[in-house]
Amino acid sequence: MGVTELGHIVLYVKDAARSARFYRDVLGWHQIIPEEGAPVGPIAAFSGGRTHHELLLIEVGEGAAPIPSGRRVGMYHFGLRVGDSDEDLRAVLGRVEAAGATILGASDHTVTHSLYITDPDGNEVELYIDVPGVDWRNDPQLIAAPTRQLKL
Repeated sequence: MGVTELGHIVLYVKDAARSARFYRDVLGWHQIIPEEGAPVGPIAAFSGGRTHHELLLIEVGEGAAPIPSGRRVGMYHFGLRVGDSDEDLRAVLGRVEAAGATILGASDHTVTHSLYITDPDGNEVELYIDVPGVDWRNDPQLIAAPTRQLKL
């Protein structure tokens, strides 16, 4: 057995309709369940076309415990490629700022330029572009290069 790709991410959310609006309207992800225009029920699914669904949101209600802060075991963040250039990333920054999303920072990872935000439930999301011309396949050590601050 061998893993061939990351298939999808499933998140528990307090309010599926609120989270669906964020992933659909702010980040521009294509919502496939429920169908466009239908009210969001206890689940919402999104796909960029690569597979049947790449993100599934499952509503657990307002009484659910929040994500604990500080050092913990579990998911740190997940990354979404949002374009091919710093110009694309700046456009995304403008969009998430206009929507009032929480912006945590921006980083130059040599292989990617990344913007870090949180969704309405506090899940950290990395929005990134692959840096053109960086050949990490032939030099995998570039992935471990020191992180630098990115000014967008």
